Amino acid sequence: MVIPLMKQAADGPGADEQATLRCGAVWADGAACAVEARRALHAFLAHVPCTGRTPVPAPLAIDAELVVSEMVTNAIRHAPGPCGMILQLSGDGLAITVWDTSTEQPVVRKRDGQRFGGHGMHVVHAVSSEVSVASLGHGKQITARLRPAPDDDHGATVTAVPAA
Repeated sequence: MVIPLMKQAADGPGADEQATLRCGAVWADGAACAVEARRALHAFLAHVPCTGRTPVPAPLAIDAELVVSEMVTNAIRHAPGPCGMILQLSGDGLAITVWDTSTEQPVVRKRDGQRFGGHGMHVVHAVSSEVSVASLGHGKQITARLRPAPDDDHGATVTAVPAA
């Protein structure tokens, strides 16, 4: 079960493109799933144009979906208890933060075509401009920052990505 927080800032037509738009979701112990996380992302991206902002470029939205899937899946597999996700859109791009109850730091493994699984953090690092990990007293949070490519300003945009 997802418990949506849906607290938005600068949430009106004509909002300042530099102000940060935020959304979050928290999942109870054992209730998180990557599908629900992607749905929360899709709803957030669909809401962006309603605030008077430019829609998120399609390549950035696709990368964001991949990052959300990988990071939430890692939280499910490697951390007992609840977890959550915070999405923040600002003039700098999109920040995706996932927190969980594990104090173990994520491991970025080398690519290995012979290994099944274990590539998630490598993928997150590959599509993100920056990835940071912060220890919390009761776990950790990982933040991946995605920025649109310079040529994405005039390309295709997405207001919603079909749910998987």
